[in-house]
Amino acid sequence: MDYKLELIPVPVTDVDRAKAFYVDQVGFHDDFDQVVNPELRFVQLTPPGSACSICFGVGITEMEPGSQKGLLMVVASADDAHAELSERGVPVSEPETLEWGRFVYFADPDGNSWALQELPERP
Repeated sequence: MDYKLELIPVPVTDVDRAKAFYVDQVGFHDDFDQVVNPELRFVQLTPPGSACSICFGVGITEMEPGSQKGLLMVVASADDAHAELSERGVPVSEPETLEWGRFVYFADPDGNSWALQELPERP
């Protein structure tokens, strides 16, 4: 049996601000935005090339806004990711080289944090 992780909730305070950040600045695809009722709004966004999406909205999670830490996406090039995010106005760290890859880091307006990892070459 396959187990596929396909949706991760991200707790935010302002749904429209978060959506604008992830779509307009980070470059995620806007998959779905539905207001079901005043207590439930569901927004789903997907990073380019990813099989896993994020969701947020109203009535989606009980996590405190900004408490989702250490989300990780793999990228082909930490330098290219740094350049693209910087051009889009995302405050992103300088690339950092570690034994297990090269990384850049950013956070959304609520403080949910992300790492982008360029995997090291394998022998």
